Amino acid sequence: MSELVTFGETMLRLSPPMNERLEDADEFEVRAAGAESNVAIAANRLGTPATWISKVPETPLGRRVVGELRSYGIETDVVWSHRGRQGTYYLEHAGKPRGTNVIYDRADSAVTTAEAREFDIDVIQNATVFFTSGITPALSPTLRETTANMLKAARQGGTTTAFDFNYRNKLWSPDEAKETLTRLFPGIDVLVIAARDARTVLGFEGDPRQLAHKLGSQYDFTTVIVTRGSEGAIGWHDSVVHDQPAYETDTVDAIGTGDAFTGAFIARRLDGDDVPTALEYAAAAAALKRTIPGDIALVTEEEVESVVRGAADDISR
Repeated sequence: MSELVTFGETMLRLSPPMNERLEDADEFEVRAAGAESNVAIAANRLGTPATWISKVPETPLGRRVVGELRSYGIETDVVWSHRGRQGTYYLEHAGKPRGTNVIYDRADSAVTTAEAREFDIDVIQNATVFFTSGITPALSPTLRETTANMLKAARQGGTTTAFDFNYRNKLWSPDEAKETLTRLFPGIDVLVIAARDARTVLGFEGDPRQLAHKLGSQYDFTTVIVTRGSEGAIGWHDSVVHDQPAYETDTVDAIGTGDAFTGAFIARRLDGDDVPTALEYAAAAAALKRTIPGDIALVTEEEVESVVRGAADDISR
């Protein structure tokens, strides 16, 4: 039985090498990539048994995704589908002024038809934490209902619910996201949200500390984490705000940084750490992820602890 269960779509990420343009590329690097599976893997790397659940097409590409995720040590509990396709996305890396570009190709993917009744809800209710993100209900009307039903089932089973707001403007508008995601808030114990999303989507005003207080006061969350990019994160818990700066890092690939942060935070809380300590480990895992190609934080507990201790230079000694 896993302590952490996550639910969502994992895509195949295709990236041309060496910052090449998509239109000129003749080869692609292929990796599995999905917020919820990224969180499961990050937590598992820090010692938390984790399971990813989803609906996946019974195709070579679907099996490719599941096989890769299993290779990272997490459990997978999937509904195999003969309808729908495997979602993909294309990532074109570049520095300023061009910037990194993401192109989604995930319409009509198998997961968009997933319903709660298709899954073994006991897997969620026997876990300590159930996690999903705002990306999942953005994918289809069916998944909006499914996400709500799974959060409700988790709560009914006594499972703590954690949710990353994770707004994606290529999937839906701020108004659509606000209407849908605020309806899910009553079923969420731990909320992770970027400061920019709290302002742009929810219409909140103030600095990150004020945002954390407002979210924690207005909604019945146990914990609120407001991330603020290169400045770190703010944690609100029991009406107390904790400030966690970011650790210095060289960025090889920023995709998946937030998932590494969330996975590490959940893992450390499950291990009994208080919120400030869990935030330290989360920030360290996020910093390490930025040095690793791909979406997934292939980090070790020793590396994360070394960053927390301020001795990152000793990792390779």
